Amino acid sequence: MERTTSPLPKDVQWRFPRGPRSVSRARVLLAEQARAWKVPDEMAETAVLLLSELMTNAVRHARVPVGRDVVARCVLGGDIFRVEVIDANTVLPCPRPAGPDDESGRGLALVEALADAWGANPRPYGIGKTVWFELILDGRL
Repeated sequence: MERTTSPLPKDVQWRFPRGPRSVSRARVLLAEQARAWKVPDEMAETAVLLLSELMTNAVRHARVPVGRDVVARCVLGGDIFRVEVIDANTVLPCPRPAGPDDESGRGLALVEALADAWGANPRPYGIGKTVWFELILDGRL
């Protein structure tokens, strides 16, 4: 009898200094990784956009001591493409309404609208939080 095993999830993470240049670097790395994993282009573009929002929040709003990095992680397992941003701030984000003239405040609303699931959790064994989103591949790989 032949035994079948499901492939192990693909998992990669990157560490970035908490600064604005890290946002664009994270976008480039995620786009390259999605291409390497053959994630459909439209889904990869959505993931890059949403990662950009989460990284921007971590860089702008995570008030943490100097030297604390921001970590971006992506996991492709089964039909789920999951992206996480981990920072050292313990305050969990929540969407807020943005007026038509506001220049910011729409990032989490965008994540909420485009992701199949998203959330934020305190880190279980350390300082800070993980903010994540998932996109469902629907067997498109």
